[in-house]
Formats: sequence, C-alpha cells, structure tokens
Amino acid sequence: MIKYEVIIYWSDEDEAFIAEAPELAGCAADGETYQGALSNLEVIIQEWIETAHELGREIPEPKGRLIYA
Repeated sequence: MIKYEVIIYWSDEDEAFIAEAPELAGCAADGETYQGALSNLEVIIQEWIETAHELGREIPEPKGRLIYA
C-alpha cells in the first residue's frame, strides 16, 4: 500500500500521463492512461525504496498531503 502523496498529470511533451511521488526524489513514472501511470509508479516506488535500503540511504516517512499548488 502506497502512503506517499502522488501527483498525476498529462504531459503534452511526452504524450502520456506522468505520476510522481514528490517525497521520493526523482521517483516518477508514465503511462498511456491515468491508471497505467499510477500502476507503473507503484512499481517504481517499491524499487526506489528497495534501492535506498540496499544503499543504506534514508527512506522518508510519508507525510501525507503536501501542498505544492
């Protein structure tokens, strides 16, 4: 279960939906559909956390809703 905030938006440049987890630096994925981008991001978040753990890097605690807009 993902507890990190997720931002999803359409990118004309990429011609795809982009999903980002802003609390995890550089953690983003794309997809042809909104749900596809979210599904791909779920995989990337798991990989991001696993990689950070393997490298001994800090894994941020989810803060819930962030205000970026």
